[in-house]
Amino acid sequence: MKFDQHTLVLLVRPPNAPELSEEEADALQDAHLAFRADLRDQGYLIGGGPLLDQDDERLRGISVMSVDPATARELCGADPAVRAGRLAVQVMTWMVPAGNIHFEPVPAPRSMAEVED
Repeated sequence: MKFDQHTLVLLVRPPNAPELSEEEADALQDAHLAFRADLRDQGYLIGGGPLLDQDDERLRGISVMSVDPATARELCGADPAVRAGRLAVQVMTWMVPAGNIHFEPVPAPRSMAEVED
């Protein structure tokens, strides 16, 4: 059996994440979303989003990248939330049976104002 390989990035809240005011956290979240939308527009991010109902609350989001792990680590390291210390990245290769997963290009929100409940 053949396998496709995808680069998977977990966004994790580090134990020493800085405390921010609500306004600072909101601004950082919008910058984070805009950055992720840019990665999607450039073709680097092919799928991703926040995690809910997870057993480990440190796990904040997941991304599937179209690039190798080293490039994904470098790109995600430039995320404003990572640079601010609010998120850290864990990068790995995810193998699935060939043809098992397909991603469609869809727009991503650039701010919380674009996120629908």
